[in-house]
Amino acid sequence: MNTFPLESITVEEAKKLQFKLIDIVTRKFTGKEVLALGDLGVIKGLNKPTYTKKVEEVIAEFFGAEAAVLLRGAGTGAIRWGMISFLNSGDKILVHEAPIYPTTEVTVNTMGLKVVRADFNKEEEIIKAIENNPDLNGVLVQYTRQKIEDSYTMEKVIETIKSCRKDLKVITDDNYAVMKVKSIGTECGADLSAFSSFKLLGPEGVGILVGKKELIDKAISLNYSGGSQVQGFEAMEALRGLIYAPVSLAIQAEVNEELVERLNSGEIPGVKNAFLANAQSKVLLVELEEEIAPEVLLEAEKLGAAPNPVGAESKYEFVPMVYRVSGTFRAADKSLEKRMIRINPMRSGAETVLRILKESIEKAKQSI
Repeated sequence: MNTFPLESITVEEAKKLQFKLIDIVTRKFTGKEVLALGDLGVIKGLNKPTYTKKVEEVIAEFFGAEAAVLLRGAGTGAIRWGMISFLNSGDKILVHEAPIYPTTEVTVNTMGLKVVRADFNKEEEIIKAIENNPDLNGVLVQYTRQKIEDSYTMEKVIETIKSCRKDLKVITDDNYAVMKVKSIGTECGADLSAFSSFKLLGPEGVGILVGKKELIDKAISLNYSGGSQVQGFEAMEALRGLIYAPVSLAIQAEVNEELVERLNSGEIPGVKNAFLANAQSKVLLVELEEEIAPEVLLEAEKLGAAPNPVGAESKYEFVPMVYRVSGTFRAADKSLEKRMIRINPMRSGAETVLRILKESIEKAKQSI
């Protein structure tokens, strides 16, 4: 099985991102403000807390965008409001020839959008879809892999789209990619990038939308009510998560690389193959020699591994997560459910993951 995982930034590159973000913070906040939790309410002239506004300014500058806004609804909400900022009911939208992420599909169906599909791995198919649909109103590009064989790069897809129609609005779903890759969607030429702060060690339910000011302003105008505003303390929590996320995620990527090398060297009996894939987050896929995956998962939980995601890389997920392969992979090969497992080391080291995997396989064999 061939996979094409996204290239992760190194720890050194992640440190630079952390330092860059801190530098911007010191130019937007006073020292006392940094040590405060933040204000509440709709401040006159802003219609949101002052701390929320300042955090949004920090985020926009960090990603080199015209503007940013914090929104309710996590990554799903950010994608939804981003799409609403330039799409109307019944409009046409171009997407990759793959299953649309379920929560995004709800937005597509609710808005009554007409979906046009093209294989984003093939430049000529993108061009053909745009030429054959002159009434296209926008494009949605998911950063991480939707199919096992996906290999497209965000830069090339956006470049191809904009070369055909510069005015065509592009929104990217950057969940599971932000702070892991060198450039998010807007840094590659997209009009909007949407992602969840929860997947970046931030608070539950807060989404982040960055990009063109006119579109951000539209999203803000549609979320005018006081109850829709992200409060100052939530904004500060989102900022703290962004600060600590890049280095943590880069270390996680290093551990993944070490695990692949050690598992494929035969260090753990019972493992046939191991490789990395973005499904959705970048994870380790372990193919077992025997069809004992369900039993291995049960034993791993008893040994301290998380059996399921909370926010898929949230602040609550620090032990390694050992769980079943994604629906996309199961759909491609039904036998994988019995002979393959998915591992995300989270904040743990390789030794912990290998110990849990080794003992889980041994116990699973004994139980059948």
